[in-house]
Amino acid sequence: MGIHKLNLDEFDEIDYYLIAIHTSLEDYRLAYFINQNLPINLSKNESEIQINIKEGEANFSRFYYYDIENTISWNLIQNKSEVIQYKEGNSSNLFSNIIMEVATKVFLLPELKKVDYFLKIENTDDLLNISKIQTKLNKIDSISAIYKVETNQIKSKNNLIF
Repeated sequence: MGIHKLNLDEFDEIDYYLIAIHTSLEDYRLAYFINQNLPINLSKNESEIQINIKEGEANFSRFYYYDIENTISWNLIQNKSEVIQYKEGNSSNLFSNIIMEVATKVFLLPELKKVDYFLKIENTDDLLNISKIQTKLNKIDSISAIYKVETNQIKSKNNLIF
């Protein structure tokens, strides 16, 4: 009987673009301005992206649009979130009976902590001109920086599977 080999490199292939966005806008305002500048219609997705960490469960907001004509999925994803933990004070000090609320900042992609949002564009067949999209998004006044992220260099890319 012959030996059959399965090459798993085909499944590790990345078929999306990732654009990093630096802005002070709220997620719904950013989605609105992106809809105004691009021919898409991002809307709030009820299923947020959840990541379990030692401090608890972090939720990241997600806006989604599926372009039926070109079969392209667009996702606007929040990169920063907070996990709130409740801890009791020590019995040896003045604040022993107080329950403290401790907020921990969590990132979807920890290696890109300065990025506020990501625009993930999936199922593209290189027909999409990313530089043209970046130029259109740069017209939004509240965006301070925008650039394409090299997905090969991201260590936590499993967080982008949803």
